[in-house]
Amino acid sequence: MKKIIVHCEQEITQMALVEQDQLVEFTSENSQGRQLVGNLYKGRVVNVLPGMQAAFVDIGLKKNAFLYVDDVLHPHLEKQPKIKPSISELLQVGQEIVVQVMKEPLGGKGARVTTHYSLPGRWLVYMPHADYIGVSKKIELEAERLRLKHIGDHARLSGEGIILRTVAEGESKEAIQSDLQLLRALWIQIEQRAAVSTAPVQLHQDLNIIERLVRDMFTSHTERVIIDDPVQGEQVASFLTQVSPEWSSRVQIYKGNEPIFQHYRIKEELDRAYQHKIWLENGGYLVFDHTEALTVIDVNTGKFIGSNTLEETVYETNIQAAKEIARLLRLRDIGGIIIIDFIDMNVERHRQDILDMLEQWMKNDRTKHLILGWTKLGLLEMTRKKVRDHALNSFLEPCNTCKGTGTVFTKR
Repeated sequence: MKKIIVHCEQEITQMALVEQDQLVEFTSENSQGRQLVGNLYKGRVVNVLPGMQAAFVDIGLKKNAFLYVDDVLHPHLEKQPKIKPSISELLQVGQEIVVQVMKEPLGGKGARVTTHYSLPGRWLVYMPHADYIGVSKKIELEAERLRLKHIGDHARLSGEGIILRTVAEGESKEAIQSDLQLLRALWIQIEQRAAVSTAPVQLHQDLNIIERLVRDMFTSHTERVIIDDPVQGEQVASFLTQVSPEWSSRVQIYKGNEPIFQHYRIKEELDRAYQHKIWLENGGYLVFDHTEALTVIDVNTGKFIGSNTLEETVYETNIQAAKEIARLLRLRDIGGIIIIDFIDMNVERHRQDILDMLEQWMKNDRTKHLILGWTKLGLLEMTRKKVRDHALNSFLEPCNTCKGTGTVFTKR
């Protein structure tokens, strides 16, 4: 079962997701700096770069947004030309264009935007121009996949695209159709605003953090939402009543004397999860090292000496490491290329077991990821989509002494 724990302050809201008594996700949002992903803007093209097959678009933020050629072509791959045209054939400087943020500004880079518009609802994601039906891969029963695809195909209009979300499993045709109608009406409003607005201007803002968590994370498997703000708690209960009346009773207002994150040991778990060196239950440990695009995770036996053979000792450590890595990738929201240096195993079946178990434990991750497998050097390679800077990074800063390297030169 899952618990969602929400801490509200005047300027910031923080959310923690706990599964089977383990912290697996954490996010926060400043009231003055809400996330940009999902927002739609009418922007103006300010630069077209054929050499990069990209353009920069002014959407009214400090830095111009980056628009790649693939995000200008038709969202349906089968409808794209076999040979990509030059970006200069698709866009001109001064042209006004509606774009949607798909990646937050990170470091010195501006936001990445797309013309592949998508509006998430409770049961589905609506894509006004995608012209295809998709069903979440996490819905494994083929009969249910076919049922949902049939519902979506009959409900959509020509040219529209729909992706049925995981939570749509078992949901009624009427609920799915109602969700689609609401999203379609929202898109019509966005188009109408765009027609009468001058760029750069914001056309649509995605929901705030609490509204998103209810939309995206609350399911029949969610035991409780525990929140320390009565007003926000009432809003969550009201939203849940619209989805399923009996769910509103699962909202609990926290009234304890100590801070909510301290009471549920969220702060303690965050402190541990963000260490450079993280100990496993059996005495082994993980070491995390980051660059801008790459994260390397090293697995070590540490204090664990095992009880039988060296191969079994290594295998047991790697199993614990794989499970903890799957959790920490979600919790630390690590994106980009990820290389895991598991301890070398001589038995091929053990290597396959580690790969299979990591894939199984990663199924709960809502962020798109791909496990590529073992490299020739015996490293496990995977990728995980990076959409935004992690919530905790706003509370961290590089050490003034080592400047983020973790080491300093000795006196000579």
